[in-house]
Order: sequence, then C-alpha cells, then structure tokens
Amino acid sequence: MSQINSYLTFDGNCREAMTFYQKCFGGKLFFQTVGESSIAKEMSAEMKNSILHGSLVIGELKLLASDMTPNVGLTRGNTLSIFLECRSAEEIEEYYEKLSSGGKKEFPLEKTFWGALFGVITDKFGFHWMLNYDEEVKK
Repeated sequence: MSQINSYLTFDGNCREAMTFYQKCFGGKLFFQTVGESSIAKEMSAEMKNSILHGSLVIGELKLLASDMTPNVGLTRGNTLSIFLECRSAEEIEEYYEKLSSGGKKEFPLEKTFWGALFGVITDKFGFHWMLNYDEEVKK
C-alpha cells in the first residue's frame, strides 16, 4: 500500500529540528548534507553543511526534511499540519508535552465530541501538530 509522509523544509535549522523530533519520538535519524552529494560542486561554500535530505524513521513512520528552500523563500502558515495518530493515552500525553516544549499549546489535550483524546500544538520551529488518540479505533 502507498504511504504518505510529511516533508518539512527549514531555513538552515533542519539538523536542530530533526534532532529535537528524534528526542520526542525516538527512532533512527539520517542526514545527507549538500557537501556529501553530487550537487556539492554547484553550491556555494556556505551551503555545504546544509541538510539536502534528512529522515527520521520510527517503525513505519517517516518524517522527512531538508534545508533546501525554494528561490522564493519559505512561507509558513496554517495550511499544513502533521497529524499524529497515537496508540495510547500515555503516548499522546508524552508527545504533547515534548512537542510543545519551546512552542505553543494551541488546543489543550482533551476528550472531543468525536470521542477521541485530541490536542494541537505549534512546535518551536513553527510547525503545527495535531495529536489524536481514539480508543475506539484501537479496539
């Protein structure tokens, strides 16, 4: 079956952000810098340490990222959220606290009208996370 992954673009702090997410979730973290790639000779010296591609792999979950901003620059808004479906109440509480460190709790972790435990945060890098735990789905 096909899989959809989130791909985050940073402006020079990809390594810091992905290391933060690894501390939140665990998993294996991989980076390829511009300097380690075949495009290194085409890039400026200050770009050599930038992350061309990074991935955090936690089981079947992959969070992908890069420092390679488009020529028009980055525009962050509320048009993208990372939806994290949690496996337990304990897990959602743990991730909610870890991800909100240095960020902002937008919607408190609480039981919703659709029966799930749900909360929304914006992390310290400006990314929106929607955390959900639906006990009925897990049965």
